[in-house]
Amino acid sequence: MLGNFTYSNPTKLYFGKEALDGLNKELPKYGKNVLLVYGGGSIKKNGIYDKVVAILKANGKNIFEDSGVMPNPTSDKLNEGCERARTAKADLILAVGGGSVCDYAKAVSVSAHCGEDPWEKYYIRFEDVDENTKIIPVGCVLTMVGTGSEMNGGSVITNHAQKLKIGHVFGDNVFPKFSVLNPEFTYTLPKYQMIAGIYDIMSHILEQYFSGEDDNTSDYVMEGLLRSLIHSAEIAVVNPTDYEARSNIMWIATWALNTFVAKGKTTDWEVHMLGQAVGAHTDATHGMTLSAVSMPYYRYILPYGLKKFARYAVNVWRVNPQGKTDEEVAHEGLNAMEAWMKKIGLVMNLTELGANEQMLDGIVKSTLVMEGGYKVLTQDEIYTILKQSL
Repeated sequence: MLGNFTYSNPTKLYFGKEALDGLNKELPKYGKNVLLVYGGGSIKKNGIYDKVVAILKANGKNIFEDSGVMPNPTSDKLNEGCERARTAKADLILAVGGGSVCDYAKAVSVSAHCGEDPWEKYYIRFEDVDENTKIIPVGCVLTMVGTGSEMNGGSVITNHAQKLKIGHVFGDNVFPKFSVLNPEFTYTLPKYQMIAGIYDIMSHILEQYFSGEDDNTSDYVMEGLLRSLIHSAEIAVVNPTDYEARSNIMWIATWALNTFVAKGKTTDWEVHMLGQAVGAHTDATHGMTLSAVSMPYYRYILPYGLKKFARYAVNVWRVNPQGKTDEEVAHEGLNAMEAWMKKIGLVMNLTELGANEQMLDGIVKSTLVMEGGYKVLTQDEIYTILKQSL
């Protein structure tokens, strides 16, 4: 393990079929006014809304609602949510939904009382939360897995006018205070969204795995998480209500991005920058934007991280290295990964997501360049990778 680091994660998790009971333990810790944040209304159809509202009322809470959070929350919606939080004098923001709802709730929590344009402050200038800024506590009830937002400080917001989709990773004080993880709450999720979430999990792990060259304990942990995800995903695609598979996927998602496996790593995140840029121009599902650009990106940077790609092939995809060069092993591993992606139904090109060659210059301009992986990309290289992704 190289470098020095501090590890802390303040989020308390309630996991399992009875996890929602955890609300009764957490709600008394906060004031009367709760801003209930959710998306398009699916939680009303599947009964989760009624369960949550009943618990809030039993705990004597005043409920204020902020619904309509979209899959890629926008800066306009963030401004609306800030106004709702201030009007409600919210003591707690309770996010019920997937990663976008949790991301949005954290953005509102730091923005409602920040005193200036939160988009400019947090997503353009990347400033930290001011010491005097009131942060509204956030709790999460998860209904979709993938982002890991239930146990981290990340918050991704899209600005349609500027064609930018940017994430800000806030500190411990913005992490959800608690999160409720009941795998059964994910059963009614459409298959397309489930598969997109599965790949988001994989991508989170790979973004951290494909960095560094030391013998890092985090890499061994990530290889185990990847093998479990690959196995459980194949089961869940066939039987979405297999509790064991869905519970494993939910737990992997949390540990893929709760900062634990990043320790001692430089981390890459260029796949996410490419995918988020595509999302800013197409509003496509996040996990599918990642799957569409991943293979061209990894094949492009493979020569620069050859030893790690060969290790990935052997330890994750069980490629037999006997009699083969590292390059042959590495490519065989990526071929196995690509075959698996197609098997579970992931989108493998940007054309299917609504992108075309005329949009590439704009997407390139919207792509942030990261420096933690095996290759720092030029603008021309980004264009090449995106073109190969069409």
